[in-house]
Amino acid sequence: MKTGIYLLLLSEICVEISKAGITPRSPKDEEESNLIERNKNVNISEEWHSHKNISKPFEQRGLEDFTLYNFTKNTANFGFNLYRKIAMTHDNNVIISPLSVSALMTAYMLAAKGETHRQIVKGLNLHALKDKGDLHHLPALFKQLKDNITMNEQLLLEQGTLSFFQKDFRLKESFLNLSKQYFDMEFLRVDFQNFTQAKSVINQNINKRTKGKIQELFEELDRHTKLLLVDYIVFKGKWVYPFNSKFTEVETFHINKYRSVQVPMMFKSDKVNSTFDENLRCTVIKLPYKGKAHMLIVIPEKEEDYISLEDHLTAELVESWLGNMKTRKVDISFPKFKLEQKYKMKKLLHALGIKNLFTRTANLSHLTDEKYVAVSQVVQKAVIEVDEEGTEAAAASGSEITAFTVPPVIRVDQPFLFMIFEETFKTLLFIGRVVDPTEM
Repeated sequence: MKTGIYLLLLSEICVEISKAGITPRSPKDEEESNLIERNKNVNISEEWHSHKNISKPFEQRGLEDFTLYNFTKNTANFGFNLYRKIAMTHDNNVIISPLSVSALMTAYMLAAKGETHRQIVKGLNLHALKDKGDLHHLPALFKQLKDNITMNEQLLLEQGTLSFFQKDFRLKESFLNLSKQYFDMEFLRVDFQNFTQAKSVINQNINKRTKGKIQELFEELDRHTKLLLVDYIVFKGKWVYPFNSKFTEVETFHINKYRSVQVPMMFKSDKVNSTFDENLRCTVIKLPYKGKAHMLIVIPEKEEDYISLEDHLTAELVESWLGNMKTRKVDISFPKFKLEQKYKMKKLLHALGIKNLFTRTANLSHLTDEKYVAVSQVVQKAVIEVDEEGTEAAAASGSEITAFTVPPVIRVDQPFLFMIFEETFKTLLFIGRVVDPTEM
């Protein structure tokens, strides 16, 4: 089976210019300040040298890895908090990537100062890890994490950051250097005043980097926009033990007591890691991907109990589930589904304490010298596809079930939660819920 997840996160910065105005740039200025070209030849700042442990063998990293585990645990809890804010707004399907939101907000750490910076750090649940002697400690940890998980050839996960900026908007060279250093950020000039052309350039670049899965994202753009930051994730997970499409049949999925739908239900008999939480009355199963990743599926005992489950989600709870799992032979039925969701994050992040970033009080003086710079919106769009497809592992899809045993049965035929983790550092890549598998 294949799981494809295509995620896009973006934010835009609008600038209100004071009456004094900004001195127009001459053609000579424009020529001399080719930010992208100059950025290619900038020396790496000294701060990075204290975080070069990526090149060390895994077993020698010790303290640095301990810090990275704490980093991913804290960002996972940020992800659960953000998910809860979204889940409270409706009772439909959900799919988000906490990793992508964390990436974008961590990029803003490089731009922010003072209270704006403090709110971002605290909102991401990273204040306990902040190194007061090193302002770039957290971006460096994010880079270390990204390098570890994207270099895993079997995981098939790509993550990147794009910056589209107004052609006459002056970005500080230090921000250009650091965002390229820690996030491999690409900078592209556009003219937001030319609505049609800007929209075309941005949509084409996003479409290309998400392998054609996210098309025509923007239907409109604000002419006051000066900078558009985009974080994207493309993930295609291949099951270690795929489902056999020959056994997929249309069956009933119970949305609630009064409503059900017909869905293609995949099936396999296999050895599966699972546990039952007596307190929360839910079954948790773990389906592994190639490349040290897995999907956790959480099925409440009663159809609509997923709402109360969401209130309890934490990194610590997930660790307890994984620690209590047993391997047993089961018959598992799991629906094929495809979700596509888009969320405006401004109010959600505001509710998590990240407020100044979106107001005229924002201090983004590491980004630009221009005044009254604020982030106007943060938007995330994600698509997930889950089906049976496998590659060479398909030959191993038959499990060793003997004719003398009748395995337990796990039927995922009601609303459930799912989480996708990278296992080496327990990174929460995606989290969501499926209430109706037939709806996008």
